[in-house]
Amino acid sequence: SYIGYENFEEIVTDNSDLNLTIKLIPQVYLSDEVIVSAIRAGGSSPTTYGAMDERQIEEKNTGKDLPYILQSLPSTVVTSDAGAGIGYTGIRIRGTNLTGINVTLNGVPVNDPESQAVYFVDLPDLASSLDDIQVQRGVGTSTNGAASFGASINMKTGDMRSKAYAEINSAAGSYNTFKNTVKFGSGLLKEKWTVDGRLSWINSDGYIDRAFANLFSGQLTLGYYGKKDILKFFYIDGIEKTYQAWEGNPKDSLETNRTYNPAGKIEDADGNIIGYYSDQTDNYRQTYYQLHYAHEFNQNLNLTAALFYTKGEGYYQSYKNNKPFYEYGWSDTIIGNDTISTTSLIEQNWLDNDFYGVNVSLNYNPGRALINIGTGVNQYSGDHFGKVIWAQIARLGEYDQDYYFNNGLKTEFNIFAKINYALTEKLNLYADLQYRFINYEISGTDEALIDISQLHRYNFFNPKAGLFYQIDSQNGLYLSVAVANREPNRSVFVDSDSSQTVLPEQLIDYELGYQLETNSFLVKANLFYMDYKNQLVMTGKINNVGTPILSNVPKSYRTGLELQAGIRFLKIFNFSANATFSSNKIENFVSYTDDWTNWPEQVADTIGTTDISFSPSFTAAGTLTAEPFKNFKIALNSNYVGKQYIDNTSNENRSLSAYFVSNLNFYYSVKTKLVSEIGFILSLNNIFNAKYESNAWVYPYYYEN
Repeated sequence: SYIGYENFEEIVTDNSDLNLTIKLIPQVYLSDEVIVSAIRAGGSSPTTYGAMDERQIEEKNTGKDLPYILQSLPSTVVTSDAGAGIGYTGIRIRGTNLTGINVTLNGVPVNDPESQAVYFVDLPDLASSLDDIQVQRGVGTSTNGAASFGASINMKTGDMRSKAYAEINSAAGSYNTFKNTVKFGSGLLKEKWTVDGRLSWINSDGYIDRAFANLFSGQLTLGYYGKKDILKFFYIDGIEKTYQAWEGNPKDSLETNRTYNPAGKIEDADGNIIGYYSDQTDNYRQTYYQLHYAHEFNQNLNLTAALFYTKGEGYYQSYKNNKPFYEYGWSDTIIGNDTISTTSLIEQNWLDNDFYGVNVSLNYNPGRALINIGTGVNQYSGDHFGKVIWAQIARLGEYDQDYYFNNGLKTEFNIFAKINYALTEKLNLYADLQYRFINYEISGTDEALIDISQLHRYNFFNPKAGLFYQIDSQNGLYLSVAVANREPNRSVFVDSDSSQTVLPEQLIDYELGYQLETNSFLVKANLFYMDYKNQLVMTGKINNVGTPILSNVPKSYRTGLELQAGIRFLKIFNFSANATFSSNKIENFVSYTDDWTNWPEQVADTIGTTDISFSPSFTAAGTLTAEPFKNFKIALNSNYVGKQYIDNTSNENRSLSAYFVSNLNFYYSVKTKLVSEIGFILSLNNIFNAKYESNAWVYPYYYEN
C-alpha cells in the first residue's frame, strides 16, 4: 500500500522460487490523510513520536478506554478509577497528565478549553472508529487546541472504504463486562458518496465496589470523494453514566478490602455509616459535529478546512451528609423551639458548554520542501451551576433554585507555519513557528458562593527547529529544540488565593534521537531534556478558605533516555520492547503543611531538590507474539511502572510501589464464503495476579507537633 494508490492484495505460496511483480494503481480520489497532514510528524521530521494503525488498535480494543490501548507506548502510565479500564481512566506520558497533552480528533481540538483535560469516558468505544493514532512525545509539532506540554495525541477516524461492509463485535468478561459494537458502510455510491456508521454499548460493574459504567456511543460519517475534493460530515455522540470511584480506597483498607469505595456513604447523626447512596453518579453527554473540506489545486498544493461544534452537558450527583445551610446560601430553619442549621441533601453539579470554531491549513510540497501554514479560531462558553434536588430539611424558595452559577468564556486564536526542507539528499531542516492568543473571562460565583469574576489574556510565541540526518537507508539521526507556553487552567484561577500572582508556564524541550530500521530489526533511542519555567505544582499551600492551590515553582525539569527495539526471528516470532530511564526534579522545593494545632497556620519545610509527583524514574513495556500457524496468534503484553511519589516531597511514605502487569491474548480468524472474516480474541488480564496501585492522593498535617 502507499498513499495515493489503491491497496494491492495477492495470496502467495512460498514453496518455490518465484518472481512477483506488483504494480499499484493510482487512486483517483484525494486521500483522507490530507485532513490531518498539517499537524502530523513525518518520517523526516525531527520529532519523537510513535503510531498505531487500525490493525494494532483493533487487536487491543476489547472495550477498555483509549488510554489502555496506548499503554504499551514509551513513557506511558495509565490509571483507572474503577480498576478495570472501563469508566474514568487517565494517561500520563513522560509524567504529564491529560491537562498537558494536546488531543485532537481529525485535527479538531478535544481538550476541554477550561480544564484543558480530556475525559475519554465521554467517547465510549472511540477506538472502533479510529484508523490510526499518532502520539508525539515532548512538545512535538504545532497543532490546534490546548498547549502540548508533554505530549500530543492525534487521532484520525476511518478512511474511505470503496466496498460495502458490515461488522458485529461482541465481548464479555470479568466484572459483568459486556461490549457490543455494530459497524456498517455503504462503500462508494455512484463512485462519489459514502455512508459509514457505528453503534456501541459498553457495561461493566468495575473492580471497585459499585463502580459501574453504562456507556453508549453512536457515530455517523457522510463523505463526498472527488478527484480533487473531499467533503466529510462527521458526527459522534457519547453518553455515560458511571458511579463515582475517584475518592480512592483508604490505604489502611488495602490489606482487608481492595475494592472498598467510600463514595456515596450515608451517615446518621453520630457519623456512623448506615448505607450507601445508589445514585452517586456522573452523568454526561458529549456530541461532536465536524465538517471537513479538502481541495487539491495540483499535486503540490492543497487546502484543508474544518468547521466544528462540540456540545457537552451533564452533572455529577452526590449525597451530602449534615451540610450547613450557609454553604448553600440558605437560612437556618426553626421547627418548634429548635433552630436547625444543617441537613443531609442530594446535590447536582452541572456543566453545560458549547465549543465551536474553524481550522484552515494550506499544504505546499514543491519538491525539496514541505510547507504547512495553518490557523484556527475557536470559542468556548461553559456554564457551571449547582442544584439541590432533595433535602431532608429545607425552606421552600431556597433549595429549589441554583445555589451557585458562573460562566467561563474562552476565545483562542492560533496561527502556525512549518517547513521541512531538504538541504541535501540526506539532511533535512525543520522550522515551526506558532502564535497563540487566549482571552479567558470568568464571571459569577463558585460552589463556596465566592465571586470568582476575572479576566486573563495571553500572547504566546512557540518556535521550534530541528535537523534530521539520513545517514543511510537504514540509519537516521535527529536533533530538535521546541518551546511551549501554557496558560493556567480554570481550577488554578478559581482556587488561587487573592494575594497570589499566577504566571503561565513555559517549557523548552530538547530532543536528540537515533533510529535503525531493517526488514527484521528496529532500534530507536531518544535523549530528552524538558526545561520548565514557572511550572504549576502542588506545594501544600492553601487559599483563604482552606482549598489546596497550585503554585508556580521557578525551576523544574524532566530528562531521560527512551529506548525502543523490535526483532522478528524464527519466522513466527516478533518481539518489541521499550524502556524509559528518567529524572524528574523540582529545584529548591518548599513544602507547606497544615498545622491543626494552630489552624489556619502552616508549617513550611525547605526540602531542596525533589521528585515531581507521578513521574516514575523507570517504565518499560514489551510484547512477544508468536504465529505458529496461519490466522492464529498469541501475544504476551507486559508493562512495568517504577515507584511514583504521590506528592512533590519525595517522602517514601507518600509513594506508590513499583508494579509489573502482564496480559496474555489469543487471536484466531477464519474466512468463509458467507462472511469475509470471523475473528476471535481471548484476553487474560493480569495473569500473575499483581496487586498494585496506579494512582493516589494524600493529605498530610501536623497535630501537636
